[in-house]
Amino acid sequence: MNSSNPFNIILVEDDLELAELIQDFLQNYEFTIEIVSDGITAVNEILSKQPDLVILDIMLPGQSGMDVCRSIRSNYHGMILMQTALDDDIDQVMGLELGADDYIVKKIKPRLLLSRIRALLRRHDRNTLDNDKDQLQFGPLAINLQHRAVTLNQQPVKLTTSEFELLYLLAQNVGQVVSRDDIAQHIRGFEYDGLDRSIDRRISRLRRTLNDDPNEPDLIKTIRGVGYQLCATTFEASL
Repeated sequence: MNSSNPFNIILVEDDLELAELIQDFLQNYEFTIEIVSDGITAVNEILSKQPDLVILDIMLPGQSGMDVCRSIRSNYHGMILMQTALDDDIDQVMGLELGADDYIVKKIKPRLLLSRIRALLRRHDRNTLDNDKDQLQFGPLAINLQHRAVTLNQQPVKLTTSEFELLYLLAQNVGQVVSRDDIAQHIRGFEYDGLDRSIDRRISRLRRTLNDDPNEPDLIKTIRGVGYQLCATTFEASL
């Protein structure tokens, strides 16, 4: 991560005591923190200031965190860390569906919060780097890194940041198995613990987006006990 300038974070949290504790902690590192306490103001601030990262609580006055995420995602180019009150799969799935890049349970330990933030910002930095191979083409599937665009059968496919990164990782290793640990390291910046189901949820969501039958997928195969594979033979058959 580039430490020459502080990273800008907007913390959307209506519990001001908690927000100030987080702000005080993170300001000891390479971050500047702006606190916003309601959802409507948050949308305007995020879109106008384009911070490097947004920490977004779900329960907010004015507009929920889910609604904020939905409102900003197509025009906000940074990372979204959703903050849930409970370790609830429904909140986590909804947040990821709406374009959040990761999620944490509220009142997370400060050092773990710092680790998750740094992992997201490393991803953000990596996404902005030039890549020698901007275009990948597999039969009807085209992936353009520079413009972060995907088409399938010449039709645009709308993907969240995380979905694009996951597809690009699989495409770079087409025909090879990518382990859950490799996916976790690439997408979330830390090792797969064997229990976290978010990787499987991301794969399932990506399959739906690409119209790949989740029960009998042709594009993204599950290699039981190992990981996932973007299937080269599927594209060869379409050529």
